[in-house]
Amino acid sequence: MAVMRTALLVVLVAGAMTMTMRGAEAQQPSCAAQLTQLAPCARVGVAPAPGQPLPAPPAECCSALGAVSHDCACGTLDIINSLPAKCGLPRVTCH
Repeated sequence: MAVMRTALLVVLVAGAMTMTMRGAEAQQPSCAAQLTQLAPCARVGVAPAPGQPLPAPPAECCSALGAVSHDCACGTLDIINSLPAKCGLPRVTCH
C-alpha cells in the first residue's frame, strides 16, 4: 500500500508536467508548477508502519494543496485513474 501511494504521488507530479491546463488564466502557474509545490505533502502520501497513525499534513502541504486549481487536480486524477487500464492492470479500488 505504501508503494502504491508513493507511486501515485510520483505519477501525480510527473503526469502533471506533461499536462496543460484547460482554460487557465495567464497569471496562474502551470499545473506542473502547482503540483511540484506539493513536495511538503510527500510524507503524508506514504502509508505509515502498521499500527501507526497517518501523520497530520504540515501547514506548507495544506497551503500548497489549497493553491492547486480545480482543473489541475481533476485532470491529474483523471490521468491517475486511467493508468491501470492503459497498463493492462485491474482497476484500483479502495475499501
